[in-house]
Amino acid sequence: MDGTLVDTEPYWIAAEYQLVEAFGGQWSDEHAHAIIGKPLLVSATYLREHGGVPLSPPEIVEQLLASVITDTRRRVVWRPGVRALLAEGRDAGLPAAMVTMSYRNLASTVANLLPTGTFRTLVTGDEVRRGKPDPEPYLLAASRLGVPPAECLAIEDSPSGIASAEAAGCRVIAVPNQVPVEPAPTRVIVPTLAGRTLAELTELAGSSRPAA
Repeated sequence: MDGTLVDTEPYWIAAEYQLVEAFGGQWSDEHAHAIIGKPLLVSATYLREHGGVPLSPPEIVEQLLASVITDTRRRVVWRPGVRALLAEGRDAGLPAAMVTMSYRNLASTVANLLPTGTFRTLVTGDEVRRGKPDPEPYLLAASRLGVPPAECLAIEDSPSGIASAEAAGCRVIAVPNQVPVEPAPTRVIVPTLAGRTLAELTELAGSSRPAA
């Protein structure tokens, strides 16, 4: 979701800076980019260690989420081409899942802005034991959709999310946003989803080899 469907990563980064600075610490874009796509409790622990935030990880997550939800409700910036692809899939009756390390309260905020039926299920960071880059989130999504992972097409923007989808055995389209993505045989990298169709992406992904 963050960075793939909607451009919320700037909201997360702003919230991190604000929280760290409130306790007299120092933050950087390098630190912010290091935790993109990671489970929120992992990111919160990183903020404690590198930003000097003297709160528990759950408290840090709660404050970050509150800030990002407020910003998202005020203004949503959709990534190029996303809504057209989602509408194409919905009209074709293709089952889709949102797989995000954000918690359900933020994921639902975004999902509710889309037409009913866009996603058959949401897999969120507060519902899994092991978040990205572990394969659990994508394995759970495929199970809920009733589709083998090898027949799933995952669209991701972060190395952590890409690793999760690949480890689950999905074919992967990578659309880099805030952080670069390294080439690999298990993924196809495209600069944008604007103007792309599901048929095009499926054909492109057919050239990649899912992880064993």
